Amino acid sequence: MAKDERDTGALPLRGHAERAFEDYLAHLDGHHAGDLYQLVMKEVEEPLLRVVLKHAAGNQTRAADILGINRATLRRKLRDHGLAAD
Repeated sequence: MAKDERDTGALPLRGHAERAFEDYLAHLDGHHAGDLYQLVMKEVEEPLLRVVLKHAAGNQTRAADILGINRATLRRKLRDHGLAAD
C-alpha cells in the first residue's frame, strides 16, 4: 500500500483492515499472537452484523442478501452474538 493512501484516510476496507492488523501485531510487546484468525472473526463479525442489519432497517432477508448468506445462517449468527430479537 502506498504511503500517500495511508495518509489520505480514503482507504478501502481492505486497507483499513491491513493497517489494523499491522498495528495490532506491532504492539504485542513480545506477547504471542495465537489464534489471530479466531480473534479477528470474533471482533469483526458482530459489528458487521449490527451495521448491516441497521442498514437494512432490521429486515433480515435484506441483510442476509447484502451479506451474501442465507437468512437461516444470518439468524443463527445473530443468536450466537446475542443480537436476535426475542
